[in-house]
Amino acid sequence: MAFILTVLTLTFSIFITPFLLFFLVIVFLASIGKSLGVRRKYVDCLVKIFEYSREITLKRQRGVDKNEVESESEGEDEIVAEGERGRQRSNKDDNVVCNQTKNGFAVGASLISREDLILVPDPVQNYVGNNNLEVSREKSLDRKSSYDLLVKREFDLSDCLYLVKTGVEAIIEDQVTSRFEAEELKSWNLMTRTNHNHEFISWRLTFIWLFGFAMRYFFLLPLRILICFFGVMWLTLCTALVGYMPDSAFKRWLNRRVNIMCFGVLSSALSAVINYHNLENRPKRGICVANHTSPIDVLVLMCDNCYSLIGQSHGGFLGMLQRALARASPHIWFERSEVKDREAVAKRLKHHVSDPNNPPILIFPEGTCINNTSVMQFKKGSFEVGGVIYPVAIKYDVRFGDAFWNSSRYSMVQYLYMMMSSWAIVCDVWYLPPMYQEPDENAIDFANRVKRVIAKQGGLVDLMWDGQLKRMKPKKEWKEKQQEEFSKRFKIE
Repeated sequence: MAFILTVLTLTFSIFITPFLLFFLVIVFLASIGKSLGVRRKYVDCLVKIFEYSREITLKRQRGVDKNEVESESEGEDEIVAEGERGRQRSNKDDNVVCNQTKNGFAVGASLISREDLILVPDPVQNYVGNNNLEVSREKSLDRKSSYDLLVKREFDLSDCLYLVKTGVEAIIEDQVTSRFEAEELKSWNLMTRTNHNHEFISWRLTFIWLFGFAMRYFFLLPLRILICFFGVMWLTLCTALVGYMPDSAFKRWLNRRVNIMCFGVLSSALSAVINYHNLENRPKRGICVANHTSPIDVLVLMCDNCYSLIGQSHGGFLGMLQRALARASPHIWFERSEVKDREAVAKRLKHHVSDPNNPPILIFPEGTCINNTSVMQFKKGSFEVGGVIYPVAIKYDVRFGDAFWNSSRYSMVQYLYMMMSSWAIVCDVWYLPPMYQEPDENAIDFANRVKRVIAKQGGLVDLMWDGQLKRMKPKKEWKEKQQEEFSKRFKIE
């Protein structure tokens, strides 16, 4: 026991000084908004490694397919067999290309091909608008006409088959459930949790995986935990000092610099590489709304700008961060009993927005985390306040680490462990031009218009489903609306 304590003490004394110097360098670079570019070079190296492993995997698959075809075609005509092998190789390459996006990973293949009717909460949107199934408008209109033949005629038992077919399609694969699961990768990123088959491919790939495992768990993970710990302590100390200053323009300027610096340090705990676009549209006041994938969305945005936050008061680690931030700048934290009191929350929100000295307030209107493949229904509350809305689109590159937080499966500690043991967090942030509510536009239409702009810029699917379906059953009135719409198509004696 004494020997172990001696070894630990010696190890601590050797590494503590280099680490403190390393941490001071991170703080200094974050305070001046500069970077040495190490994380970007690290990510570029990972891209080359992923591409190399993908080539090895494809060669292995092609070799297996070739052997299978040769064994099955034994005794057949050689020309026919060769044509079959060539066609299979061509189809496999085509599938690999088709299932990849511009970022190099699959968005998630659909199990079925939908036609005709697609039911959504608003019957008007049953065919066009919010289904986003990559079907051309001309084709969808042609298929729609077959269902429209039901208009104003006598009821026949076969008329309900369209609804039965749609219901079976929803049972096989609906538009909501898949949005709360991790995004599927087409090519393996050398992490065990993204390859459940654990199939041996080659010794070279096995060696790369072993080296990556040791790198992530025995070097990056301990280093990131230390950076996170000291980063949180640094944030608490700096915001406490800012909080003691009298309210003035200098305090607001200092608070902005301190927030950007502290969150820049915390981003190092995730090896975050963030690309900001259209900086001229960076929010200055009013309300900033963004799609929501993860709790680290706040960190991603706060590395480039200072925001006020709105949300429910928490305990534990999140509660400590909330209290630290509240010391230096105005935030809106409400208790669980106030969550349903929309009027009280809206009043506090309006008061915050009306003060030009307050920083822009950051809101995630979806109200829950979505897996970064789509944008779901925006709650109308933040769009009823009035004033300017700054849309922001966030898109993560899942090859390096899936930032989606499945809160029903993982606790916050488990989620942070998964993030810190990933390769890195890489994402793009687009600041979009400010938007205003039109005179004849209600809050719901305004929210949908903003959501549509964010989805288009981020390459996300625009869905009108409520993200709270993650926790609750569909509303009864949705079914009643569809029944009413269906009944209008028949003659009533």
